[in-house]
Amino acid sequence: MDVGELLNYQPDRGAKRPRQDNGGATGGDEDPRGVKQMKGQGSRESSRYRDVVAGIGGEGGIENRDNNELEDKKKILDKLMDEDEEEPEMEPVDESSVKKMILTFEKRSYKNQELRIKFPDNPEKFMESELDLNDIIQEMHVIATMPDLYHLLVELNSVHSLLGLLSHENTDVAIAVVDLLQELTDIDTLHESEEGAEVLIDALLEGQVVALLVQNMERLDEQVKEEADGIHNTLAIIENMAEFRPGLCAEAAQQGLMQWLLKRIKAKMPFDSNKLYCSEILAILLQNNDNTRELLGEMEGIDVLLQQLSVFKRHNPSTAEEQEMMENLFDALCSCLMLASNRDRFLKGEGLQLMNLMLREKKMSRTSALKVLDHAMIGPEGADNCHKFVDILGLRTVFPLFMKTPKKTKKVGASEKEHEEHVSSIIASMLRNLKSQQRSRLLTKFTENDCEKVDRLMELHFKYLEAVQAADKRIEGEKHEMVRRGEILDDSMEDEFYLRRLDAGLFVLQLICYIMVEISNSGISQLQQRVHQILNLRGGSVKIVRHIMREYAESIGDGKSDEFKEAEQKRIMDLMDNF
Repeated sequence: MDVGELLNYQPDRGAKRPRQDNGGATGGDEDPRGVKQMKGQGSRESSRYRDVVAGIGGEGGIENRDNNELEDKKKILDKLMDEDEEEPEMEPVDESSVKKMILTFEKRSYKNQELRIKFPDNPEKFMESELDLNDIIQEMHVIATMPDLYHLLVELNSVHSLLGLLSHENTDVAIAVVDLLQELTDIDTLHESEEGAEVLIDALLEGQVVALLVQNMERLDEQVKEEADGIHNTLAIIENMAEFRPGLCAEAAQQGLMQWLLKRIKAKMPFDSNKLYCSEILAILLQNNDNTRELLGEMEGIDVLLQQLSVFKRHNPSTAEEQEMMENLFDALCSCLMLASNRDRFLKGEGLQLMNLMLREKKMSRTSALKVLDHAMIGPEGADNCHKFVDILGLRTVFPLFMKTPKKTKKVGASEKEHEEHVSSIIASMLRNLKSQQRSRLLTKFTENDCEKVDRLMELHFKYLEAVQAADKRIEGEKHEMVRRGEILDDSMEDEFYLRRLDAGLFVLQLICYIMVEISNSGISQLQQRVHQILNLRGGSVKIVRHIMREYAESIGDGKSDEFKEAEQKRIMDLMDNF
């Protein structure tokens, strides 16, 4: 190794989350555009020592090397070590040292800009200033240890300067800024000083940080390891800001992020950690946000999600990371289906057919496909999907899953209760939404094989009734104990108790009771007789079913219009009266 190679050595840049090396990454090669990111002076020097030592020991050992060349290497090593010893100790980080650092950064940034304008075709003239600029950006990482001094970055206008460097001609400088921003916005650091964090996030959003980050990602080449890491860290910045301030998701999606994520997810590239991270950010953007759901629908994102998920129709994910990405995409799809307009896009994109095939194939995707069907068919907005599901012979797929909960779900991490909840919800949605011929086909299913489906329904009824009654008994005991101690049962405690009842299986029990009441009112006497026969045989009570249904009616229609809520409650009450 000659002196030129030694001085041009560039160490790897770190990333927030562990990244696997991409097959085509060429991170070790020299880059003619200039400097690669270096994590502090100490690590830079030690990397150089290691390189020299590797150079001395490699290629056949010392014996096979020219003695003069070996002497040169040793001299260089000694010189580097002397330089390292002479380095002064770092100054303590305080307000004045941070101000000084920011001032140095501004000067170097201005100088580099000036030289680039003056000598655009002569890199030798501005390369040194670019190295200096990169060094000061590395030094500024220390500010991330003092979030209460973030206000200085804003007051001295350096946030604006840093955002300006995201579009720097040398992508290495832009990536160095990304790494700095990722460390400054680390979620644990932000929570150390809420005040400093608020000031920084406000300044970043005011400077259109997401739009600038997206523009920068569009020019990066993921075949280069450093640039792939730069994209990973960019996504980390967005995740940090979204976690600290969830309200910015809609704004971020509008600034080109949604479009970039969809483009990256559907890109024909081997699976890697960046694709996983993109699926994660997409799921975060769509949580509880109708604006981002509508935007994804308008960008034909439902089709993108269905295309990506179709891979798992007949094949299981090959790694745990790929399985995590599959679950993220399913979660994103479920979020989108909360919006009525996306249900229609899902129907036209043949989403029902894909989910039905996944249920039949018995792969890992089956549990999530069931969840998607539940989201697609629930409520009055799901009527079209319910009718189409019967038309594509979906009843043949869903009823075997109702009759027997698959054992394999345990391996995939889905609980028995979760499976039974989704199947019951799908059947309840169909009973609510289906009309004429399709409804008759559904009810006929319950009469098949001597009403075996009614027997299974009643088996589930008593299973969940027992679980809920046990939970109610525990909760009542706790309430008596709290009253005895003189504690007040406020609304938050009541909500907590209600959530515990839901966890015990109250919602599944409500769905099962709804199915019982619906089929008893279907006009098929055989079904009504069978339901009442099993209730009496096992010591059940019509009174208990009515009480459960009354509670269900009170909680129904949250988030819907008052008219819908009243109409649905009246419909359920009428069904109960005739039960």
